[in-house]
Amino acid sequence: MNNLSPQSATPASVVPAFAIVGHPNEGKSSVLSTLSEDDSVRVSPVPGETKECRTFPVIIDNKEVIRFTDTPGFQNPRKTLAWMQQYQGDDRDLISDFIRTHRDEPAFHDDCALLAPLAAGAGLIFVVDGSRPLRNIDRAEMEILRLTGRPRMAIINCKDEESNFLESWQNEFRKHFNSIRLFNANKATYGQRIALLNSLKAIDQDLEGIIESVIQAFQADWKNRNQQTATLIAAMLSDSLLYHKSIPCLPGAHEEQLKKTLHKTYTEFVSKRERTAHQQIRKLFKHNIFNLQLPGQSILQQDLFSAKTWQFLGLTANQLIMAGAISGAALGAGLDTLAAGVTFGVFTAIGGAFGAAAAAMKGKEMLTGSRLLGMKLDKQQLQVGPVTNVQLLYILLDRALLYYSHVINWAHGRRDYSEALTNADAAGTDKQGYTSGWSKQERRICDRFFKKLQSSYLPDRDQTETELNVLLREKLREISEGGD
Repeated sequence: MNNLSPQSATPASVVPAFAIVGHPNEGKSSVLSTLSEDDSVRVSPVPGETKECRTFPVIIDNKEVIRFTDTPGFQNPRKTLAWMQQYQGDDRDLISDFIRTHRDEPAFHDDCALLAPLAAGAGLIFVVDGSRPLRNIDRAEMEILRLTGRPRMAIINCKDEESNFLESWQNEFRKHFNSIRLFNANKATYGQRIALLNSLKAIDQDLEGIIESVIQAFQADWKNRNQQTATLIAAMLSDSLLYHKSIPCLPGAHEEQLKKTLHKTYTEFVSKRERTAHQQIRKLFKHNIFNLQLPGQSILQQDLFSAKTWQFLGLTANQLIMAGAISGAALGAGLDTLAAGVTFGVFTAIGGAFGAAAAAMKGKEMLTGSRLLGMKLDKQQLQVGPVTNVQLLYILLDRALLYYSHVINWAHGRRDYSEALTNADAAGTDKQGYTSGWSKQERRICDRFFKKLQSSYLPDRDQTETELNVLLREKLREISEGGD
């Protein structure tokens, strides 16, 4: 095992390793899961659940860049400390001599397992719950870790947002650790993970170059994931907006029933294509095991073609009028209804957005679902699509960006799905997505992309796709960095 060994390591040859140490139900496993982006880490409140060490490598471009090891809690910290304080040998052999002396004693099994990664050269990260008071047993454990001589960081995991005991923890930590961080593993963002890695550079000067290389690998990997996400979103938009289907409509056929069938086929296709894109985004950000269940009140729980979705996402009325001037798309759809009451998801409850747009074209005339979908009867063929309303593009964009925001901000150690909220859950009637806040220039990029999709002659379609991809990458970067 090529573990961290500051005395002889070089950045080119060493995979830095850190043992995660702490008590059950205090955030140890959550910190490990979040740092390693591995949602397979078992998060359990049961003491003694972890008996053996388990290592979680972080792989980027098929190369291990850092590893974290889950350890058992201390089993006999007072006796372990007493032995170490009486130790007369070379300090460099302290850990290995302790393990050799006690490895066959069941009463010290967990202590030996915990110290084994440190004996192999790993640094350590000690995790405590800052919402509880400091105890004497904690002081004993801290002293043991100090005596190991390994590079070490203390993390105060403030799970309950309580700060009553923070000062006492921090004062005690200063006596035993090289660095101290406040870190909520259940809410840690990408930026906070990078900040914690930056703090690891301070625990030992010989680690600075190694950890900096790790941080650069993390940042490059994140940028690459954003680029892949932008490509996935653009492909989903193209497939959804270009989709069309024809079926025979012979004289005497029940045309209205055929329209309903085509309408259902279209909405099912687009909804499925959107779900596929979201699942691909989720996989990119390594949420592999736990299903990122959205809360019931989330706008992302609404059907893509529901009235609420079209009310809270997409462009405003004035923005739609401007988009229509550029794209030539159908601008209004007040009560978007196919025959027999089949709705496309644009209702009178949406209000001004489509009413104002329709007024710009044909006074107060309402457009039908047939117009919105591009449904037409041509030479005994009834066709649906490609869609003629640019608003669908913005709805799909908003939902993709909201899903991306939810995924990247869901720490891998988090398990409280029922309490999660997305930033689209606020009450009120204002637009809750991203695109209505974009600049005119940014919306023009989307409108040009939409217009090219509608055109049968696409000489510079690649250019519009490139423009959209660049815009999406920038928006993803803003979201991941906490921007608007």
